Amino acid sequence: MTIEDIFTLIKGDMEQVNNLIQTSLYSEVVLINQISQYIINSGGKRLRPILVLLSANAFADTSNNSKRHDITLATVIEFIHTATLLHDDVVDESELRRGKDTANELFGNAASVLVGDFLYSRAFEMMVGVGSMKVMEILSHSTNTIAEGEVLQLLNCNDASTSEARYLEVIHYKTAKLFESASQLGAVVTGQDEATEQAMANYGMHLGTAFQLIDDVLDYSASSDEMGKNVGDDLAEGKPTLPLIYAMLRGTPEQATLIKEAIEQGGLDQIEEITRAIEVTGALDYTREIAKKEAELAIKQLETIPDSDYKTAMMTLAHFSVNRKF
Repeated sequence: MTIEDIFTLIKGDMEQVNNLIQTSLYSEVVLINQISQYIINSGGKRLRPILVLLSANAFADTSNNSKRHDITLATVIEFIHTATLLHDDVVDESELRRGKDTANELFGNAASVLVGDFLYSRAFEMMVGVGSMKVMEILSHSTNTIAEGEVLQLLNCNDASTSEARYLEVIHYKTAKLFESASQLGAVVTGQDEATEQAMANYGMHLGTAFQLIDDVLDYSASSDEMGKNVGDDLAEGKPTLPLIYAMLRGTPEQATLIKEAIEQGGLDQIEEITRAIEVTGALDYTREIAKKEAELAIKQLETIPDSDYKTAMMTLAHFSVNRKF
């Protein structure tokens, strides 16, 4: 199965999600409509809503729940994710995302933050309509954890002493948590037992971790066109990602000093030398291997899930997460 096959498999459900996104974005405040439409329609992969749909459909035949809420929750997950992007770009002072100007670049920081708040609050309005305290518990905890991850990342910025363990903690909080919640929700709304629900949560957590680690790799190995953002953005912001952490540990004293100073000061003045240091120390290969192990752990969580095209699709997503070029 390919990524294109996955899109075909859930095409009908994704059309419903996209329709609900458009109708739920509406506000009588024109600027809210402009910014939210801009960011939502800027070409994202929709991976997190896809996870909700795949998970729910994988259990559709075993569900005792006659009223499915996966379309609503897939939309909620996308709104939460989009809100985090709006806030991230302001904090990071980013100018490019998905190959386009960021919302804060076009509309300003204040408007971007406030529309991010609108998307968060709209997401919570919609999840209340599902009528499940378990859903509310999962998503409220998820958004709180993501916020903690943002603060942890802020603390790590310009800190060259950040360890691999500390960096992985940021990934688990900031990125993997929403993947985890998206996968778990499909099991929750179809009434699966606690063990199955936990397996789906674990699948999403490992998948999200693998996905972010490969983002770290692509930051030094892909072109701006492939990435949809400027190469080296993380270094420019002083973020000590895993390739940098590993290269500092395994490089020469000169290379370690070069990377340390770049993290502490930010900027891309020495990007070519740092990229070479990352390559010769095997930092990208090391990061890929960690990502592959996470993808394998994700797939292992699916062993007890009934066989179906949706299970195969979830396995394909795990392979895609580590083999992608964008």
